[in-house]
Amino acid sequence: MIKLLFFGRLGDFAEGVSASIEAIEGLTPAIVRDGLAADHPALFAELSQPQVLISLNQMIVGWEQPIFDGAELAFLPPVTGG
Repeated sequence: MIKLLFFGRLGDFAEGVSASIEAIEGLTPAIVRDGLAADHPALFAELSQPQVLISLNQMIVGWEQPIFDGAELAFLPPVTGG
């Protein structure tokens, strides 16, 4: 199983999304995002923004990073500061 986390305002759009998904061979963050498109189009649109970061096991990775069973996949919204 892959644990899914949506931080900040992404959590608002992720209401109703399962907290985990089944691990399959070849799974990437991009595939997870694309799989949400049909049932959660607003979340998909937010995740498609170029400022969204992906964390896999607490390390920032790219959209094509392979995901393995037992991983934690987090989607991080843009952060601003002053």
